[in-house]
Amino acid sequence: MANLQFPYPRKSSVPTVSTSPRRSTYLRQRRAIRTYGPPLIGLTAIIWLLFYLFSTRPTTASTTLAIPPRPSNPPEVIIVTPLDPSLPQSFTSTIRANRNHYARLHNYATLFPSTHAYDLLPNTPYSWSLVPSLRHAQTLHPHTPWIWHLSSTALIMNTTLSLDSRLLSPSVLPSLLLPDTPVVPPDSVIHTPSHRNPASTSIILSRDATGLAHDSFLIRNSEWAKFFLDAWFDPLYRSYNFQKAERHALEHIVQWHGTILGKVGLVQQRVLNGYVKQEEKGGEEAMYREGDFVANFWGCGKEEGRASCEKEMGPMMEKWRGMRDAEGRS
Repeated sequence: MANLQFPYPRKSSVPTVSTSPRRSTYLRQRRAIRTYGPPLIGLTAIIWLLFYLFSTRPTTASTTLAIPPRPSNPPEVIIVTPLDPSLPQSFTSTIRANRNHYARLHNYATLFPSTHAYDLLPNTPYSWSLVPSLRHAQTLHPHTPWIWHLSSTALIMNTTLSLDSRLLSPSVLPSLLLPDTPVVPPDSVIHTPSHRNPASTSIILSRDATGLAHDSFLIRNSEWAKFFLDAWFDPLYRSYNFQKAERHALEHIVQWHGTILGKVGLVQQRVLNGYVKQEEKGGEEAMYREGDFVANFWGCGKEEGRASCEKEMGPMMEKWRGMRDAEGRS
């Protein structure tokens, strides 16, 4: 029996596992990845982070927003007049000369963007371009305290006083602001505050017989102004079929947003926006008189029965040229 060979191994035998060299190498690699992979990834991330932090240049205006450096004598006001490229060149040349003449006298700047220069929603009236034109002015003149939007239907007729002396000075503005006044005449339930703080006034404009007169208004150049203009230019308002487009949108946000109403200062219309042609239901107090600051031919070329702006404004333009030449300045 001692020399008998059994066909099967005894139960106490331990079978030998046959492992190929290739499989053994693969298993060792997996164990190595599990062991050393996470620390290597973490170390690589730390090295990359340190490299990024110590190699990045300091953030400056030139590397971010490219804000122009503050000039030694920045203009106090920039006059913005959007111009329709379809208007006659002789007309737009006179409008430019009118603004530039006043700007040179008082160290102001001017901007005459095309009404077609900005991206508007389809079927949006080009009159909406006044809003991005003001943001454009903010970008070009970030250090200028005030921006004055003046429509191409208006002429500056009295150049003797600066806007500061006429309106913006802290000693002048308080007496011109209208407290507790309906925003939209005659009986809007929304009124300007009873007590005005000129220092907090960021928009200065007037009313005509039908609502806010935005053909001539001033806005303080500030971060709040950016918020206001962006809110006014919201696609919701541009796509809404307001009867008077951006004008009715302005009236809406002023009346129903207290943060905006609190920054609005209303003044009498003749202070900066006297009408040459008396509108329906308008009063004599809104009409331009000899010696007034601005003569506005609001509605020319648009209202039924009205002549083109070039024709209606022609006599007043000639009068302005005579006044300019009499001053001995071109």
